Amino acid sequence: MTRAKTGVKREPLVSAQEVADFLDIPLQTIYTWRHRGKGPKFTMVGRHLKTKWSIVDAWLEAQDDAA
Repeated sequence: MTRAKTGVKREPLVSAQEVADFLDIPLQTIYTWRHRGKGPKFTMVGRHLKTKWSIVDAWLEAQDDAA
């Protein structure tokens, strides 16, 4: 299968582990937040949680605004 070129530049997805490492928190915290409806939004891709850095950045900004 080949991908059609659309000219749209897409942001790569990052794993829950990468986000946990970046935030310096345990991976389990990401899972707990997701279960409780907190934290940055993740999407299931197959069996894996994925998100975009822009979503993580926006969530962090919102945390700064709420503090």
